[in-house]
Amino acid sequence: MANLITAKNIVKRYSGHTALNDVSINVPEGCIYGLLGPNGAGKTSMIRIINQITGPDSGEVYFGDEKLAPKHIAQIGYLPEERGLYKKMKVGEQALYLAQLKGMTAPEAKLRLKEWFTKFEIGGWWDKKVEELSKGMAQKVQFIVTVLHQPRLLILDEPFSGFDPINVELIKGELLRMRKEGTTIVLSSHNMASVEELCNYITLINNSKAVLEGGVMDLKHQYKEHVWEIMFQGSDDVFKSALSGQYDLISLKNETNMNVARVKIPEVKSSNDLIRAILPAATVCGFSEILPSMNEIFIAAVQGRMTTNKA
Repeated sequence: MANLITAKNIVKRYSGHTALNDVSINVPEGCIYGLLGPNGAGKTSMIRIINQITGPDSGEVYFGDEKLAPKHIAQIGYLPEERGLYKKMKVGEQALYLAQLKGMTAPEAKLRLKEWFTKFEIGGWWDKKVEELSKGMAQKVQFIVTVLHQPRLLILDEPFSGFDPINVELIKGELLRMRKEGTTIVLSSHNMASVEELCNYITLINNSKAVLEGGVMDLKHQYKEHVWEIMFQGSDDVFKSALSGQYDLISLKNETNMNVARVKIPEVKSSNDLIRAILPAATVCGFSEILPSMNEIFIAAVQGRMTTNKA
């Protein structure tokens, strides 16, 4: 798959502080790409470089096969974490103004805005002043203006901030639809559940360096700990005896008509070996591998205690 954004060996410094130190990222076209990291790690610096708000001290960024240039700005939609609308302007008037700044004609912009306002159920706020909007409604307006010109690349910095769960699902649905239609999306968020649900690939930046990069499912398998969950019926003591010291019993819970155990398999054993060991001792009703969540991977990588497991 071709990359839409390729950043090579980016270095960015501010008054003696190194925000990005030799960071490279590759964003495949038509994917949702998570740019992750703690506060101050360098994510926003990378986003600003891609948006050409600032430039790198060294390194290069490519948009497709071309070196990133001012002409590419028209193909990018950017929703920054720091929101800003003119409070005294009317909502529709401001949205129309911002759409025209992106190169759209007034009639085309008004038609698309009306469609989006109807979809987001804010049509009645067209003639209201921005200062009358709730935070969530203002977020909707800014999201609409960001995507209105149908950008090839969409960059969202904490896009779910200020939204209730219903509207978070609304935005997620729109992002998935846009990805399906070919938009490449770079998503920076502390909401690991949303990252896990939406993103195909991620890069984790910590202390100005890229410490983790890859496909979400690839990383889950790369950093798994070979723990399996077994749902079974039968005696706890017989089940424990079947493990016979060869497997590490992490937990065992007794639920209604069912027992749930978590067992770690040593490197010299396989899941098939575990199944063969417990089948004579229990009726197995469920058997699944426990993969680490993106939240667990994020925390462990940032704290420097992530180790690679080779399956």
